[in-house]
Amino acid sequence: MAAECRRRIAAGSKSFALAARLLPRHSRHAALVVYAWCRRGGDALRPGPPGRGPGGPRPAALAGLYGELKRITGGVATGDPVLDAFGTVMNATGMPPHYPRELLAGMRMDLGQATYDDLPALLHYCYRVAGTVGLMMSHVLTLRDDAALQAAARLGVAMQLTNICRDVVEDWRLGRLYLPATWLERVGLGDLRAALGAPFPDSARDPLRAVVTEMLALAGRFYGAADAGFIALPWRAALSIRAARAIYAAIGDRIASAGCDVTAGRAVVPLAGKLSALAGAAGAAAAELPARLRGAGSPAAAYRAPERVFEFADLELA
Repeated sequence: MAAECRRRIAAGSKSFALAARLLPRHSRHAALVVYAWCRRGGDALRPGPPGRGPGGPRPAALAGLYGELKRITGGVATGDPVLDAFGTVMNATGMPPHYPRELLAGMRMDLGQATYDDLPALLHYCYRVAGTVGLMMSHVLTLRDDAALQAAARLGVAMQLTNICRDVVEDWRLGRLYLPATWLERVGLGDLRAALGAPFPDSARDPLRAVVTEMLALAGRFYGAADAGFIALPWRAALSIRAARAIYAAIGDRIASAGCDVTAGRAVVPLAGKLSALAGAAGAAAAELPARLRGAGSPAAAYRAPERVFEFADLELA
């Protein structure tokens, strides 16, 4: 089981795999289980021939994922090691079933919706597919401040916005365009959505630089808003999530350094860049130690409320 979870995270995200190594062992296994479950759903719904996933029609596969989640939240063993391990983690951490259900709702949006009219609609999608992962991980990492759930969701959204900026052309080839239509209209690309299914138009390249620049700036605001939540995590867990945050933010920096050119190829942070991000995360974690020693974020100064259900409405940036 542990080997399967490690295989899934290594195949799906080298950045998260690296950050997970910094977690204490008792949290690392549960974090890998959560990631493996999320990845399992994504794999089941991965686009193949139009309307089909690896195991059959994608709507049917999604219905199967909902059914599996209902069984494990009801305490029914399925015989699938990833599913049963995820059920065990949910039970042990007090994770609200609302969070994985919202993640599946985000996957359902990908099946039936290829574009987004405006920023609120896009942020709702980002909350479902990524903010909820931050919320699930908060319970795994014994988050002790209920208010810091907001920071966890914001970090997930920031990472998803970074993904969207990185994958504009790749998503286009899958028939998806996540950049909000209202933003596209501002740069003269109001008709771009109508071209989905055709080769990516070179004429869109330069106008999209402004859109991607603006979205990276928004991601930066979400990263900044998320930083206040690290003090609520145990120190080593905070170091690990800081590392993931730093590496993902570095992806945005790579996109910006390429002039926000969506046709420049997939932005990848090389090993040296990842090590630099890790060093920065370690420095930030060390700088936080005096506050921790004063008791900020400790069990005595806060509380744990595992049944808290965070909603999209709580996501607004000040």
